[in-house]
Amino acid sequence: MRLRLLLVGALLPLVLWLFLPVFSQGAPSSAAKSAQLQRKIDIARQKIGRRKGTEKVLTRDISVYNRRIDRLQTKIGGLQSREARVQADLDAKRRELGRLQTELRTERARLTRLKARLAVAKDALARRLVELYQADAPDLVSVVLNADGFADLLERGEFLGRVGEQDQRILGDVREAKLDATSTAARLDRLERRQQKVTLIVLQRRNEISEIKQGLIDTRVGYDTTRQGKQRALGSVRDQRHGLEQELEVAESAQRKIRAQLAAAANRNAGTLPAQPVQGGGGPWIFPVSGPITGVFGEQRPGHLHAGVDIAAPEGTPIRSAANGRVALMQPTGASGGYGNYTCIQHTSTLASCYAHQVRFGTSVGANVKQGQVIGYVGNTGNSFGAHLHFEARINGVPVQPMNYL
Repeated sequence: MRLRLLLVGALLPLVLWLFLPVFSQGAPSSAAKSAQLQRKIDIARQKIGRRKGTEKVLTRDISVYNRRIDRLQTKIGGLQSREARVQADLDAKRRELGRLQTELRTERARLTRLKARLAVAKDALARRLVELYQADAPDLVSVVLNADGFADLLERGEFLGRVGEQDQRILGDVREAKLDATSTAARLDRLERRQQKVTLIVLQRRNEISEIKQGLIDTRVGYDTTRQGKQRALGSVRDQRHGLEQELEVAESAQRKIRAQLAAAANRNAGTLPAQPVQGGGGPWIFPVSGPITGVFGEQRPGHLHAGVDIAAPEGTPIRSAANGRVALMQPTGASGGYGNYTCIQHTSTLASCYAHQVRFGTSVGANVKQGQVIGYVGNTGNSFGAHLHFEARINGVPVQPMNYL
């Protein structure tokens, strides 16, 4: 019997020595891996922060360009209205020019006819003058004396009258044709001057419209190119940020798994270790659970700011009220959005504490609770990637830094 005891006593240190490295290496390896992941998480968060800063600058630049483009669109609208007015004026001037050209053709043809008529009248007048010059023009006395009677006298007088009327018609035709030709020539001259003026206005309006259109094209192309460049840069930065956020999510998930493994190991050893009291930080509140803080208040999360602190703890760990109060709110998963099972305790008329992601509740609405009393149990409900407690402090419903009270 003594020999067996001696052998056991001699072999026990050797067995302990063989197994000690296994237990002693496990924790430092996990801790080192956790620290390495934490550094990777910190670097990823810094990169994401820089990308978001760049996004803000690019978004601001694009907003500036959008405002400029809006002002430009207003200017473009004015130019387009002006272009429409100029085009309408151009169309009217073109129609007027068409009418003038038609009138000019008509007046030129009329003037040609009048000139021909005037030439005929002048020719007739010339022949008549020649005839009068070559013939002795009978006077009234000669006609009376040479008449063979009263009847002959009447015939001779009527003949002279007809000759006078014919001469008057010839002179009238010449005078009328000359006046008509002169008036037509003057009107034709006015029409030609008006045609030149309208033609010049038409050219000016066409050049003005071309300049307006070219200005619109150049301005639109310049601003569109600049805005598209900014938007491409913003899209690239956003893609980079999304990639970094995915990497961060993977790293945080691995970090949570390691912490959960360490917490599970600590929980397995809880029966052999003395019970750890609920920790306190010197403030009026106590920590609702004991564990490492894995998320701080105010840090940027994808799409929102973190409204509380995350405390890692194994699922089922009792959650204790941070201070005396009355249970004001209890919402199950589905009614509380991403918070999962969610409880809020009112401590004063303005100050409350809230507890999210519980696996199950441990109290009821309206119950009065004491500081340290169990009000629920740590879980992984809602938008959560591992068992932990999301703990908040709220004043008049607005989240504030809970560390100020712990």
